[in-house]
Amino acid sequence: MKLTRRSFLKDTSIMALAGLGSPAYLRGATSRVMANDKINAALIGCRNMGWGDLSDLLVHDEVQCVALCDIDKSVLDSRAKELASRQTAKFDLYGDYRRVLDRKDIDIVIIGTPDHWHCLQFTDACKAGKSVYVEKPISNSLAECDAMVAAAAKYGAVVQVGQQQRSATLWKEMIAYLNSGVLGKIGRVHVWANFTYAAVAPPIPDSPVPDGVDFNTWLGPAPERTFNSQRFHGTWRMFWDYGGGLMTDWGVHLLDMALWAKDVKTMPRSVQANGGKFLFPDGAHETFDTQSVMYQFDDYIFTWENNAGIESGPYGKNYGLAFIGANGTLVANREDWQVYPEKDKTPAKTFKADNKEHKEHLSNFLDCVKRKDRNTACPIETGALSAKYAHLGNIATRLAGKSLRYDDAMKSFDVEEANAFIKPTYRSPWKFPTI
Repeated sequence: MKLTRRSFLKDTSIMALAGLGSPAYLRGATSRVMANDKINAALIGCRNMGWGDLSDLLVHDEVQCVALCDIDKSVLDSRAKELASRQTAKFDLYGDYRRVLDRKDIDIVIIGTPDHWHCLQFTDACKAGKSVYVEKPISNSLAECDAMVAAAAKYGAVVQVGQQQRSATLWKEMIAYLNSGVLGKIGRVHVWANFTYAAVAPPIPDSPVPDGVDFNTWLGPAPERTFNSQRFHGTWRMFWDYGGGLMTDWGVHLLDMALWAKDVKTMPRSVQANGGKFLFPDGAHETFDTQSVMYQFDDYIFTWENNAGIESGPYGKNYGLAFIGANGTLVANREDWQVYPEKDKTPAKTFKADNKEHKEHLSNFLDCVKRKDRNTACPIETGALSAKYAHLGNIATRLAGKSLRYDDAMKSFDVEEANAFIKPTYRSPWKFPTI
């Protein structure tokens, strides 16, 4: 097997010269016509969910991985050994995602990097003519959501967002039940997620960059910082430059189910929120360990809460949704959904999960790629909507109780202070994508 580990150091040195060369995908490269027998995939960001996505794609015999890309050589080498045990086809290793996109033999790109990298890598992959599977949340800001939707539309990319609940029988059956009207008028949808991993331990001193890690590239468009292990693998999402805490992690999945069930396509009338570092005030995390958000609609309210120091919650579930209707309450998470009747107005009901949604989500993506069908189970527009709701909740919480209205056409808030959070400033030489 050909494993070009030298390309890792070579590519990271090229990254330092960003802007001096023009990658092929920026010169109008297009995706190849797929061979009849094999579909070539590449993974950018190999550590966690990206690897899980690739693994479930490789169960299909017609798929082979031809490229792995990561800025951490230890992660890259470890995944290379695992991949070598799964397929006989040769593959190459990279430290610079742009070199992956230069390859015209690649059909599918999986993006499993931290949130602050999604937008650039996604828009570049669309320009390169690739089909893209991008992890959620699709972006780390409102403006990046719009850029990604525009890129997919302009280049006709087949896109699947990693919100796999869209492929689950459990949630489809729940929505069919809600649409039946058995619960009567629904006046409140409540969503919660309580996970201890979202509370980071007390701060620790900065330290040297670990051997084999290209930390400058890991930072990418985010502000320059010294290395600190608490802002790196595993806990980066608890810092605003890279993620949005529980709200953009679990929140995107659960908010998506609430929006789907209520057939929401637009922004709420208003959003108001409060929160802070209340449970662990000395923790290193910047995001909220305690948070409450209310989205106002014309005839119901939609609320979110998280408590990052516990793993218990309403109805004995540490995460889930409750649809509160006149005739009863439906409570759901990935294990099951149950109906709790209001007196004798509706019968009790329980539906259990089959836990196949992730594999089915990747299968749906592959089928759409082969048909060149952009109508995947979770297209970029769907991922953008739930990501925007998560970002709205975090922005409202950062403004501590102010009621906000977001005009999605004008791309602005009615409170000027909130507009500073719409679009990030990219660190040179990286530039915010123009579509």
